[in-house]
Amino acid sequence: MKPTFTTIIALLLTIFSLRAQSEQPEEIIPADKRLPEYIHLLEGRRVGVLTNHTAVVDGVHLVDTLLHSGIDVKLIFAPEHGFRGTADAGEHIASSRDAYTGIEIVSLYGSSRQPKANDVFKCDVVVVDIQDVGVRFYTYLSTLYLMMQTCADVGVPMLLLDRPNPNGMYVDGPIIEEQYRSFVGMLPIPVVHGMTLGELARMINGEGWLRDGVKASLTVVPCLNYRRSMHYELPIAPSPNLPNALSVALYPSLCYFEGTSVSVGRGTEWPFQILGHPAMAGDFGFTPQSRPGAKTPPHQDKSCKGEDLRQKSIEEVVKQGIDLSYLVDAYRTLSAKGEQFFLGSFFEKLIGVGYVRDMIEMNYTAEEIEAMWADDVRNFCQQREKYLIYED
Repeated sequence: MKPTFTTIIALLLTIFSLRAQSEQPEEIIPADKRLPEYIHLLEGRRVGVLTNHTAVVDGVHLVDTLLHSGIDVKLIFAPEHGFRGTADAGEHIASSRDAYTGIEIVSLYGSSRQPKANDVFKCDVVVVDIQDVGVRFYTYLSTLYLMMQTCADVGVPMLLLDRPNPNGMYVDGPIIEEQYRSFVGMLPIPVVHGMTLGELARMINGEGWLRDGVKASLTVVPCLNYRRSMHYELPIAPSPNLPNALSVALYPSLCYFEGTSVSVGRGTEWPFQILGHPAMAGDFGFTPQSRPGAKTPPHQDKSCKGEDLRQKSIEEVVKQGIDLSYLVDAYRTLSAKGEQFFLGSFFEKLIGVGYVRDMIEMNYTAEEIEAMWADDVRNFCQQREKYLIYED
């Protein structure tokens, strides 16, 4: 019996559907969802957890998942923005107890940013699960580094549950110079390093970057189905002023304005997607106001004019990489009006080198400045190779 036309069409549609399904990328699975892979490393042990609001496993926070699995969670270590992720950038946070579980929360963004040996000694293992954004000056990396230092000093092992890097598609920016090291730049890496926290932790150990050359006892649980070239949109905003994928993508180009008199939209609905100043001109305007996550934003209650970047595509931003043209253009506009642009030395701490400010003030173009760090990028990509977990 010959197949009918309808049967042939149905068969072809089935083949095309199966082919389309096979070409769909598999879901990226952060390591904390791989509980069977690491739960045995925690059973019967006192556990500390360095984490915040981003550590969610199928809608449940990792701490609750561990407690429900019978794990003895002794301490929660909280980074900038706090355990619940609601505090302002730079806002000091006191230690406390979690209202839901009663577990003691040790703030690592208050009176001390270095985890105390006495606190880490209360744990048999420290678990790290926190969503980074792949930029050197984002302080979760510094907190990880300091936790590794204390764990290495006191001999407590670390279990790092890895997560994808939403800016992992490229490497860009200068390697920080020693005199500009601070909590917004502690490691000799480019601004955009293209690595996950798990890979960076391996590199910190391998390159001997901990004090006195000590090494942490480190286990990294990789995430699944992640490649560096993939765009990964964060399911939870990692901090109050990075509310969406565009703000995360623009962050490596706009954060330097934090060391200037220009607003990047803190105190609005669009932080790190707009920029402006009361003395600038243009059709686009905004007025920063006090709001959760931005209690006292720059130019609070003042009308600002500037640039609206909300229509840019993620692909366009990533292809450009770090774009200093926003900075150069704003400097020229404001300096021509006699307005102060740079504020103190925070700009150098963010960009990591002294020559960028000098070149901006000498009217170099963005492209000429960005070309200065090409060797840094090339050398770092070679240096990091042996620590990478994921393919491009």
